[in-house]
Amino acid sequence: MRLGFKGETQVNDQLTGYGQWEYQIQGNTSESDNQAWTRVAFAGLKFADAGSFDYGRNYGVIYDVTSWTDVLPEFGGDTYGADNFLQSRANGVATYRNQDFFGLVDGLNFALQYQGKNGSVSGENDTGRSLLKQNGDGYGASVTYNLGEGFSIGGAMSSSKRTADQNNTANLALKGEGDRAEVYSGGLKYDANNIYLAAQYSQTYNATRFGNSQSSSDIYGFANKAQNFEVVAQYQFDFGLRPSVAYLQSKGKDIEGYGDQDLLKYVDVGATYYFNKNMSTYVDYKINLVDENEFTRQAGIGTDDIVALGLVYQF
Repeated sequence: MRLGFKGETQVNDQLTGYGQWEYQIQGNTSESDNQAWTRVAFAGLKFADAGSFDYGRNYGVIYDVTSWTDVLPEFGGDTYGADNFLQSRANGVATYRNQDFFGLVDGLNFALQYQGKNGSVSGENDTGRSLLKQNGDGYGASVTYNLGEGFSIGGAMSSSKRTADQNNTANLALKGEGDRAEVYSGGLKYDANNIYLAAQYSQTYNATRFGNSQSSSDIYGFANKAQNFEVVAQYQFDFGLRPSVAYLQSKGKDIEGYGDQDLLKYVDVGATYYFNKNMSTYVDYKINLVDENEFTRQAGIGTDDIVALGLVYQF
């Protein structure tokens, strides 16, 4: 279950204050597990056509592009993750955004972002920040352009310093050394006439993670290089049905001792039915295409198909 608030206040004719907070509670665990965390929490100021500036726990600028394919009923958006440098939700980010390029070019938006170091402190969990969720000082930028007629293009990049824990050569289970974690993403989107099509490709260096450093896998770390691809197609029927089909793949390159490996690869088929603006139900089927091998067993990468059913109420 997710709870959240967002709002804005008019300070004067040119200045607007805004903020957002979102919290997630895992209702499928026992009371003692304490599975609850803050997803986003930030505040900022918007200066008319000059842009906006905010600070807090927010989405990294890479997500400005990769969010276009993160629209599946249940799965999707998992060639990256939260607290994964500037690829998704992240702590301590200062973000400048500009819409319509200072009011001069309709549809041309850009963002600049800086993130401070996050070491062994609380992240998006209740047990502290594992080395896979740490980051050093980093920066990023994104540009998106609405071409009109439903078409949009976008690109984003980020570069972050890695922490000492992430380059600890004494840790034999840890794979993937590197001074910096870098991400380069590009995307295309069509959203018109009840049709939604989107695709994104990202190439990462020392940034795409695998395994679990908190004892559930024998090896873990970051791929020295990874190629991540997501594509999705959806159609919104007038009577409320929205079928969806997607393909996602993350290919890790030059992993020490294992070479090139599929970190994630599946076809997703699902549908959402909207009863009204507040209530919907969905089914989502993840057809896993990753073959089980020594690497998947050691890294704890799942190879099974998964079906998800859900009922959603939004208010």
